[in-house]
Formats: sequence, C-alpha cells, structure tokens
Amino acid sequence: MDKDYKIRRAFENKSWQEIKVNDSWHIFKIMAEFVDGFEKLAKIGPCVSIFGSARTKQDHKYYLLSQKIAGLLSENGYGVISGGGPGIMEAANKGAFEAGGKSVGLNIELPFELFENKYIDRDKLLEFKYFFVRKVMFMKYAQGFIILPGGFGTLDELFEAITLIQTGKIARFPIVLVGTEYWSGLFDWVRASMLTAANIKEEDLDLFVMVDTAEDAADHIFKFYEKYVIKPNF
Repeated sequence: MDKDYKIRRAFENKSWQEIKVNDSWHIFKIMAEFVDGFEKLAKIGPCVSIFGSARTKQDHKYYLLSQKIAGLLSENGYGVISGGGPGIMEAANKGAFEAGGKSVGLNIELPFELFENKYIDRDKLLEFKYFFVRKVMFMKYAQGFIILPGGFGTLDELFEAITLIQTGKIARFPIVLVGTEYWSGLFDWVRASMLTAANIKEEDLDLFVMVDTAEDAADHIFKFYEKYVIKPNF
C-alpha cells in the first residue's frame, strides 16, 4: 500500500465536521501570532526592513553590504527589522547591534533558517509559524524596505511591498534594491514583458530604486523622509 493511498484513506475516514473544527482552531493560533507581534512591535519606532538570502556566507560582499547598511541606518536613528535567520538577515541584525540600534528579528523555522541569529535584541525576537502573519509584521512596522540578493522568499517580500504600495493598501515608502548586477535582469524583463503588455504602468517602475553601495541605500531612505513625515503604514 503506497503512502499516498494511506494519506487519502485517512482523509476519507475523517468527517468533514472534524476537519472544520480543526480549521476553526487554527484561527486562535493565527490570532495569537498577530497579538504577540502587535504588542511587541507597536512601540519600536521608525524601522527599515532588510531582506535577503539566508544562504549568504559571512565573507560574501552582500553580507558585508547588509551589515554596513544596517549600521548606517542605526547611526541615524532607524531600527532594523530582519527575518531573524542567518545570511543577509544575520548581517542586518549584526550591523544594527554593533551600532547600538534597535535590532528586530521575525523568525520562522525553515530548512535554511533553523535558528535565530545572536544579534537580535531579546525583547524584539518573535517566532512565527505562519508566513502571512510574519509578512504583515514586516509591512506594518517598517518605514522602508532594503532588498539584497535572495531567493523566492525575498522575491515574495519584494513584490508584496511593491503591490501594496501600487494598490494604495499601504502608504508610499522607499524600496531599495541593492546589487544592480543581480536585479537588473529581472527588471529588464519586467519592463520588456509586463510594461509592454500594459500589465503595469510606467510610473510603477518608480516605486523602487537600484543601488550598489551601502551609502546610496541608506541615503535613499534618509532623503525620502526629508520630504515625507514618518508615520505608521496602517
């Protein structure tokens, strides 16, 4: 008897009522994650979320860039939010920690993120089971996004931010892509395919910028808020 058949039979033997009850209990687990996140993050002050790969090694140029960007932000009064894991996220928390800034980690257990990094402020570490709850926290409590090279998760977070701003679901805030050699091919395709097909507008491409240095990444955040008042996104 194959494994799929056993799973299918187990499902068939379970009543729809039992399935509905179990689904209902998930609501309370989800609510608990939202409540914990809101309570811990509501008073952290202006922060910037930094995204990127969990697989980036500590001697890689993008790890060092993430660390430097976080340090510059912290020196200028911004807290730093990361996914709480290794790689680019660790670098962001490390840069904030070493500069004496607020270092927030929104951790989730994944194959490449089996632990939180040691540079997160202990009172600003949150553990999540649900991706969508975690993403709400990233969006709600950040006044800007800085995105370094990463995989599907990083793309998910990037396009979530762009979509929410494009559709007016959150306030306009700066999005900075670091590493033109990494990102330019993707956005060449966006321009050639999505824009040409009229699936986006030309002005949608103004929702983000691409830079290559830590100074340019941080300066874009600083200059943006010379014109706009920092306020919660929701």
